[in-house]
Amino acid sequence: MSKAWWKDGVRFECQGSGKCCVSRGEYGFVYLTLEDRRALAKHFGLSTRAFSKAYCDKDENGYWKVADFHESCRFLQGKQCGVYEARPVQCRTWPFWPEVMSAKAWAKEVAAFCPGVGKGRLWTPEEIKEQLRIQADSEERS
Repeated sequence: MSKAWWKDGVRFECQGSGKCCVSRGEYGFVYLTLEDRRALAKHFGLSTRAFSKAYCDKDENGYWKVADFHESCRFLQGKQCGVYEARPVQCRTWPFWPEVMSAKAWAKEVAAFCPGVGKGRLWTPEEIKEQLRIQADSEERS
């Protein structure tokens, strides 16, 4: 990864557009770890089981995801996340996901629609690697 296109870092700062919470084909799901479901359950004052029953589904591989993600995430309120303090790892690590960190995928899947790219502070390569690690670890726990 030392020769990655982002070896000098990436400027990114969320602009609150909500565009990352809207379905774009294959990116129309929010997967949840057990820790995510526990945090969201606490946010709603529910048990993990009750939260999971009310707000989640399992995909064909048995992974938990937010239910009813059609046009956008069910927790999106206008352009704002209604569960921001308890948002899942998948949301906290955006846009530094392994599947979009090639130069081609970044240009097509992130920079083309996300107004936060090129703005704000410079994320160092070490910080980006940490976000990638966190996301990869969460995928293993899903």
